[in-house]
Amino acid sequence: MDAYTILPGKPLEYGTSITVRGVYFSVFSRNATKIFLELFEKADDETPFQTIELDPKTNRTGDTWHVFVQGLQPGALYLYRAEGPFEPEKGFRFDSKQYLFDPRAKAFTHGSVFRYIKPGKIRAMSKAPKCIVIDDEDYDWEDDKPLATPLHKSIIYELHVKGFTASPTSGVEHPGTYLGLTEKIPYLQELGITAVELLPVFEFDEYENSNTNPRTGARLKNFWGYSTIGFFAPKTSYAFDRSPGGAVREFKDMVKAFHNAGIEVILDVVFNHTAEGNERGITLNFRGFDNSIFYHLVHDHPEYYMNFSGCGNAVNANHPIVADFIISCLRYWALEMHVDGFRFDLASELTRDQKGFLMTSCPLTSRIAEDSILRNTKIIAEPWDCGGAYQIGGFPGGRWCEWNDHYRDGIRKFIRGDEFTSTEAATRISGSSDLFAISGRNPSHSINYIDAHDGFTLNDLVTYNNKHNDDNGEENRDGNDHNLSYNYGFEGPVLNPKIERTRTRQLKNFFTTLFVSQGTPMFVAGDEVRRTQNGNNNAYCQDNEISWFNWDDVRNNASMLDFVQKLIALRTRHPVFQRNRFFGGSTTSINNNPPDISWFNFDGTVPDWKKMNRFLSLRLGGKAAGIKRDEMPFEDNDFYIAFNMDIHDMTVTIPKPSMIDAKTSRKWYRLIDTSMEHINCALFDGQEESLNSQEHYVVLANSIVVLIAK
Repeated sequence: MDAYTILPGKPLEYGTSITVRGVYFSVFSRNATKIFLELFEKADDETPFQTIELDPKTNRTGDTWHVFVQGLQPGALYLYRAEGPFEPEKGFRFDSKQYLFDPRAKAFTHGSVFRYIKPGKIRAMSKAPKCIVIDDEDYDWEDDKPLATPLHKSIIYELHVKGFTASPTSGVEHPGTYLGLTEKIPYLQELGITAVELLPVFEFDEYENSNTNPRTGARLKNFWGYSTIGFFAPKTSYAFDRSPGGAVREFKDMVKAFHNAGIEVILDVVFNHTAEGNERGITLNFRGFDNSIFYHLVHDHPEYYMNFSGCGNAVNANHPIVADFIISCLRYWALEMHVDGFRFDLASELTRDQKGFLMTSCPLTSRIAEDSILRNTKIIAEPWDCGGAYQIGGFPGGRWCEWNDHYRDGIRKFIRGDEFTSTEAATRISGSSDLFAISGRNPSHSINYIDAHDGFTLNDLVTYNNKHNDDNGEENRDGNDHNLSYNYGFEGPVLNPKIERTRTRQLKNFFTTLFVSQGTPMFVAGDEVRRTQNGNNNAYCQDNEISWFNWDDVRNNASMLDFVQKLIALRTRHPVFQRNRFFGGSTTSINNNPPDISWFNFDGTVPDWKKMNRFLSLRLGGKAAGIKRDEMPFEDNDFYIAFNMDIHDMTVTIPKPSMIDAKTSRKWYRLIDTSMEHINCALFDGQEESLNSQEHYVVLANSIVVLIAK
């Protein structure tokens, strides 16, 4: 292939910029002495057809290295090399023989086999990915734009792109891909969720895990993807279209299809660490361009890495250069890929200053919250890291939502029947004001969840007392030991109908609690059909049936799916469950209508919170002032909800609902009773069942009852 004409270029935004005349390249390095741009003709080429040396006198402006390749077209393949000092004791790890990925590459060839790109192993370059020049304008979005669904109306469904359709049971034409995921949109619409939260889709190396399954000998993978290499590139192996840039097009097609279906796309993003690991790790991009800038290094021994992530290194996120990189990345996915929001893994690491200390006022997280381009995106923090930071309720930066592990643990203990957990559960069900009110946020900033990808599935939470991670190759040492689970008499699947009935009821209790709680609910794909991981609570390495969604469960557990659909429909229809301000306990209505919330003991009296044990009941006043929207309070039905987590049945006294007029009271109707074993344990609005008594209701042991006033 003929060589291209090379011009000095100029310091445009980092990455590649396409013009009709050719392509601009820009990359950051403060301490390199030379940069080499390597152009490849084909994806499996061993060597570049043209090496372009960037002269610091003509191809450098400040810390930006730049060049213009005249005549180069979109789809071109490239890598870099950087020359400079290799002095780990000073924080420098340059190696001019090491090929490097552009930190802002928007696509890669091949995918997944990044570990072939090592010094001294040039023969493996045919298997190593190359970066691809992408034309962002070469896609017709039609009229698509992010949906901006209000937080208080959101229901988040966490899923893995590949795992959702990889199983042969999925029945899709394109299993394990972005395209395969779009084939399941009708299922998601019928379920009723408003957003999918995708486990990491930024390019990563599936094959970085060297462990094997001790039972089968099979090599394990990095299935979850929390080990980013290409922050601007959708994962190539998730695309059915393997042509250059095919993953970008297919990802955009997926987002557009979701938006057409009224479903948002939220990305789980990992900015706290990268795939390069610690001092024994592999150089892929950041380390080779400027290790001392991009990572937290040990102050007195910069040859070593700080490890707030638990994964070998920690990104120096509040260095101005790195902060700009993160903001640019988020803007790219919002502007060019049309995603609706981001969930930040181990987000507390992003609030550490350049010395590694936590900041209560953090420049980066404030910038993300206030950025003019990102202003309408959802931003969700996992408000802790592996270095001891824990910022639940006080994550710095303003409008951030947070994963609420207080909700997770409090509800797990309450539903399990732990003693004297009713007060904690009441606080979580009513929106966790103890955590979020002080920072001026509202209930919807609490992401309520009972399980997530990391831990037991909901089904396994009621099936196993202990984790069973023996197939992970770590002798069952990995994964959390504090699961707050209970197997109800036998470890694992059972034929015993009594145990099975109890487990089913407890699953319904978990789901009912989640969807009647104030806050933004999130649950994991497959929970609605009792997906199991066979007791594995850390399936990060299991790219197989352990992690994949088994679509036979949709048929086998149709009654549970029906139950969850009805709950989602109930929450979606009634704003009383979607408050965006905390309860005040008072009413502004006439005719002596009840307050926005009232709590009761089983006998209808005011509860003594110090003595409340395994029981809760509340009335939500639908006629009281609620969600303000354009300064107008909503009007809704009253609801009475009773939680009996005791082993004994309980006859409860039902409080009065609101009035129709000055003389006539509304009547209570049953919507949900989790003790019932037939499909009518939950009813849609309009199907509700009239009560024989308007004064009392027998709430059976380990069950929840939801009544509506009409």
